[in-house]
Amino acid sequence: LRSPDMESAMEKTWLKQYPQGVPANIDVEQYPSLVALLDASFAKFAALCAYRFMGKAFSFAQIDEASRALAAYLQSLGLAKGDRIAVMMPNVPQYPVAVAAILRAGYVVVNVNPLYTPRELEHQLKDSGAKAIVILENFAATLAQVYDAVPTKQVVLATMGDLLGFVKGRLVNHVVRNVKKMVPPFNLPGAVRFNDALAAGRRKTYTPPKIGADDIAVLQYTGGTTGVSKGAVLLHRNLVANLLQAEAWYQPALKKIPPGEQIVTVCALPLYHIFGFNTNMMLSMRMGGCNLLIANPRDIAGMLKELSTTKFHSLPAVNTLFNALANHADFDKVDWSSLKISVGGGMAVQQATARLWLQKTGCPICEGYGLSETSPSATCNPVDATAYSGNIGLPMPNTELALLDDDGREVPMGTPGEIAIRGPQVMAGYWQRPDETAKVMTADGFFRTGDIGVVDERGYFRIVDRKKDMILVSGFNVYPNEVEDVITQMPGVLECAAVGIADEKAGEAVKVVVVRKDPSITEAAVRAYCEANLTGYKRPKVVEFRNDLPKTPVGKVLRRELRDAARP
Repeated sequence: LRSPDMESAMEKTWLKQYPQGVPANIDVEQYPSLVALLDASFAKFAALCAYRFMGKAFSFAQIDEASRALAAYLQSLGLAKGDRIAVMMPNVPQYPVAVAAILRAGYVVVNVNPLYTPRELEHQLKDSGAKAIVILENFAATLAQVYDAVPTKQVVLATMGDLLGFVKGRLVNHVVRNVKKMVPPFNLPGAVRFNDALAAGRRKTYTPPKIGADDIAVLQYTGGTTGVSKGAVLLHRNLVANLLQAEAWYQPALKKIPPGEQIVTVCALPLYHIFGFNTNMMLSMRMGGCNLLIANPRDIAGMLKELSTTKFHSLPAVNTLFNALANHADFDKVDWSSLKISVGGGMAVQQATARLWLQKTGCPICEGYGLSETSPSATCNPVDATAYSGNIGLPMPNTELALLDDDGREVPMGTPGEIAIRGPQVMAGYWQRPDETAKVMTADGFFRTGDIGVVDERGYFRIVDRKKDMILVSGFNVYPNEVEDVITQMPGVLECAAVGIADEKAGEAVKVVVVRKDPSITEAAVRAYCEANLTGYKRPKVVEFRNDLPKTPVGKVLRRELRDAARP
């Protein structure tokens, strides 16, 4: 249905805007798998620092050795190649060790948000069929509540201090457990401690499996229009392609780093989110870079204190984090002079934030766009740009964008259409959901994003609206159906609608409109129910009670009407 003439004309348009030195196409098959990339980098950069955490440096060689031991341990559990293993941890050094081990052993990584409620965790473990999980003890109580209901029976239990050495590790664990009381009581019979798993693995033989480009590397869960979280199937070749695309795109900025200086990246994005997974962890593996692991980026003062002790070159983040950092009293205690790349993604970068960031650091925020389904990066503004543009940039190397109407036809330039993406980074489909996959993939291989965009004559794309009702809270997708499904299960609630409202800090926030069966239900009761069943970013910021909801003649709730009513 798409006109080849329009396609080639459009493609040439954006390629003319590419910065000098960024190729239109790159060889995305340099590595047959992520494992080949890991092995090459572990050998090449063995002596360099790969991660810094709580003042301790971890070399590539140390991550190599620990992940090889954990891979041998996982293989000894009798799992089959392609089995899924969940990882439920914040940014701690055990995270990259676990991911490398799972991939090297021939298994599939299932990234899990550690702040999930038992209900959310149960769905993801059941849906993925995860046989094992590597989890930080802080979140073990959540797993314990659903353990009997899920297929995940092999548990490797990590602690904050596992890899910090005997004395410091014990001290950190004591503070986490007994002073800050961050480890609720739990009972997980048969769970094996992380360091015990490493010790056991060191006594076993690791057998490298044959892994190809079309093997599954990661199941990255994302919301769905049905309200049910689905696993985007990311193959080894999808993730390899996307980190190589990002490396090529960043070249103009990377060249500004003095020769011989190791690139240091601030890792404040959660590694379980695809943006942090590929842009921080995997891209740094490829380039021999060091990640400064920030376990709790909500502690802005703590993060700035950490940054004040070191030199760093790259900071990928979401708008809310850039804004919180730039407005913090301790911002000027950090030396920002080495910062060469500030990449904004996950949510729209706001003009006020971009202006303040440039003024305070001299390094412009370069906004990009992507989704879990695209590994994640699809477009980005040139990294040598000096001003905020308000758009999502140009398609990256090897990537095509089209704007489609509801019938799948390309719309004329200047007309809004649904952004569709084709490239080597596009997922293989949704895990065990061919029906959902068919809804988003076109016959000629484009992924329909649900975002409405326009393109200008230079080939720059801009998002103007969202086709689906998704709410974007600080870079995390919130699907109204899921929020509504949870609240309508609350005794005394007749019906409920969830919509996104503008929020200065998070970009958008959740508002729910509730119709009561029981008039005695209070806002506090609704909030308490949400707290028990929804992770923080999905919980409503505003709760409103009404006698009824606006509906179409066939009874469909008019969310748009509620959204419009919420606008100032």
